[in-house]
Amino acid sequence: MNISTSSQDLIAREEQSMFQVYRRLPIAVQHAEGCYITSVDGDRYLDFLSGIAVNALGYGHPRLLDAITRQAKSFMHLSNVFYQEPQVELAELLLRHTGYGRVFFSNSGTEAMEGALKLARRWGNAREKTEILAFSGGFHGRTYGALSIMAKPLYKAGMEPFLPNTAILPFNNSEALRKAVNKQTCAVVLEFLQGEGGIVFAEPDFVNTLLELQEEFGFLIIGDEIQAGAGRTGKFFGFDHFLVKPDIVTMAKGIGGGLPLGAILAMPHLESVWDKGMHGTTFGGNPVACAAGIIVMKELYGGVMRNAHEVGCYLRENLNVLQQNYPTVIEEVRGCGLMAGLKLSVPAAPFVEALLKRHVIANATADTVIRLLPPLIVSRKEVDEFIVAMQDCLKAQAGQ
Repeated sequence: MNISTSSQDLIAREEQSMFQVYRRLPIAVQHAEGCYITSVDGDRYLDFLSGIAVNALGYGHPRLLDAITRQAKSFMHLSNVFYQEPQVELAELLLRHTGYGRVFFSNSGTEAMEGALKLARRWGNAREKTEILAFSGGFHGRTYGALSIMAKPLYKAGMEPFLPNTAILPFNNSEALRKAVNKQTCAVVLEFLQGEGGIVFAEPDFVNTLLELQEEFGFLIIGDEIQAGAGRTGKFFGFDHFLVKPDIVTMAKGIGGGLPLGAILAMPHLESVWDKGMHGTTFGGNPVACAAGIIVMKELYGGVMRNAHEVGCYLRENLNVLQQNYPTVIEEVRGCGLMAGLKLSVPAAPFVEALLKRHVIANATADTVIRLLPPLIVSRKEVDEFIVAMQDCLKAQAGQ
């Protein structure tokens, strides 16, 4: 096996062997532990991205590693022709803590969304309802169903045509929603807290309008919790900050703790929509991934979700101080829990690059937003480390 001796060596090998579709950071990772990543060059980085909200328990969590190892020694893959304890136990935990009626496991968020769209269309066809509505700013995955309900030209250019009977409306625009919904509306899909859209919450009046229209027209609500779910906001779901319970929920990212795992949760009135054989997956609900998911659930409800709330409040307090000190650069502090964003008056990418030079990893989204998604185990000490680095970047930008 070839082993790279430096980041530049691995970067050169990747460029010669893989499709060039990722904007990677110039770091070849050798080791990761807790909230830190170490490169093959020996540089150590504070990770405030956590695999884009995936590594909920950080890196190298001992209980997670133990569960993965024990399950791998028993069996790593059986396919879904067998009954498997890890799947059932994780499903039971999800239902117990959320109040939903049924679970379907996938490998990823985009697969969960594809399944959710299929479930909604299957339900709707029996009622002559086929149209699916979604919103600008949303991100639901890279497959055709997900792309069909997203206003993301970069991801869609030249890959048309997309699914019929879909429409994308302006987010948080109640008037546009009222005009679009009718008796053919099958489902409305939304992130109650948009991630890639810039860490933007649905407005209360907009959510109330959605619920009023659902009462009138009888469509399904699909909540995309792929990024905001699994305790990221200090509550299990992002929509838990509202008085709403979607009919269908899609999950992934943090629920697997670092392994590929997604899920569809559905209310009891949808549990009989699919017949046997109508949907399935070879790898979805992999026993090792589900074993990891069980630990994630237990840790979340054992104190990690409380930490996300408490340290998230501490993070926002400090971000608000930065905003007060640099009001011409930082326009707004967004988010809740450990899903935070700094809305800037200038492009965010140069600040992300400046943070990287100070050995801190963050992310730019929606052009002018610095997105912060640290592991849910992050401490105040690590928040302080980020704030010092961010303040240093702001001082440099201001020429101080």
